[in-house]
Amino acid sequence: MKKLLLTGLTLTAAGMLAACGGGKAEQTSAAADSQAETKQEAQAGEATELSLWTYPVGKWGDAATVEGIIKNFNEKYPNIKVSVEYLDYQNGDDQINTAIEGKQAPDIVLEGPERLVANWGAKGLMVDLKDLFEKDSASDIYDPVKTACKSPSGEYYEYPAFMVAHCMAVNKTMFEKADALQYLDLDTHTWTTENFLKAVQAVYDSGQQNVGAIYCSSQGGDQGTRALVNNLYSGTFTDKEHTKYTVDSAENVKALQAIVDQAGLNFDPSIAGGDEITLFRNGTLAMAFCWNASQQTNADNGPAGKTNAGDEIIPMLFPSDDGATELCGGIWGYGIFDNGDANKIEAAKTFIDFVCNDEAQVKESVKASGFFPVRPSVTGVYEGTETADTMKLFEEKFMPSMGDYYQVTKGWTTARTEWWNMLQRIGTGGDVATEAATFTTNANAAAAQ
Repeated sequence: MKKLLLTGLTLTAAGMLAACGGGKAEQTSAAADSQAETKQEAQAGEATELSLWTYPVGKWGDAATVEGIIKNFNEKYPNIKVSVEYLDYQNGDDQINTAIEGKQAPDIVLEGPERLVANWGAKGLMVDLKDLFEKDSASDIYDPVKTACKSPSGEYYEYPAFMVAHCMAVNKTMFEKADALQYLDLDTHTWTTENFLKAVQAVYDSGQQNVGAIYCSSQGGDQGTRALVNNLYSGTFTDKEHTKYTVDSAENVKALQAIVDQAGLNFDPSIAGGDEITLFRNGTLAMAFCWNASQQTNADNGPAGKTNAGDEIIPMLFPSDDGATELCGGIWGYGIFDNGDANKIEAAKTFIDFVCNDEAQVKESVKASGFFPVRPSVTGVYEGTETADTMKLFEEKFMPSMGDYYQVTKGWTTARTEWWNMLQRIGTGGDVATEAATFTTNANAAAAQ
């Protein structure tokens, strides 16, 4: 999985070469595409009102940005009106579940496979988007991304738009003061588990008591704490087949115990990932585990790539004991709730196809996320922008380390809750092995249902 992006690109290229033979099958496929597009255009011509609910994925949580995208859409499809509800990760799931119970689910949701595929899709609430994947515009979506958007029974409940590999970051000024930069490889943005622990100790000894926070008030940003634990001693969160959770392995227990024992790494049940980012930016923390390219280029609260005080922020891969870090990946796209209205469903597909595949729009849609396209043919998204160099850094140094997308494992909703509950119990003195075993028992019970 280390090279999943490259593998996806290679397999896509092979598939394209195989398709060059043409012939009757190709003509049949082209005819089917033409018929589908004709149907979609016809449906799009009918006056329709859609509701789009979007989680805060970069600027897709910003009203001005999203309204601009909808304006572009309406220039081409004036009869489809789109209203937007902006969700957060604290209450968004509850809002959607309440809407589902009241038979008022939104038409379109922007989020990831763990919700669209493994949760609502698995419950039979979503529309199969197979026809969108059969279009030429979807032919070069990275294969691992396609796999993440597909249910075990073959339905595609998400059409992907952008992706990123999550990482961590450190405050360069604080590390310099503590003479801790010696433990980082600034060329590769990597460090070993041993050097990570040495660096934390050095920063702690310099007077910075809160070096890093193991935030655990909720699931927000949990991709950071999971990656930290799994990479320290080469543990995994699930098995390769995504059939069971493996948090209680010896490697993970060793990692959790190392975090408990390390001065400067403090369990904090009062904050989630977003709060940790705020504390990192204001200088309360010396490192952040909830980081990615979008955070690095965020200039909403100060200059991009710097803390509020102007200290340089250095993005880093998570430390590992074998030099092979696996970053948690984020894949975001669109799903359609099956509300029983065929016209709305077709109009929703028209919207998704526009924001993801329209030649004049697709780059702007990706740019709004602050992440990277799921199709290698979409290039130059950040070319000519102030963030071009930073995005190139992340694309070259971080994206190749994107690991297994295990978030589609059954019982995922329960597992996420069990994770932060486990961290809270460990942080208040619970035995690490016992609490990890409790997590695994409860998560696997949910997976078996």
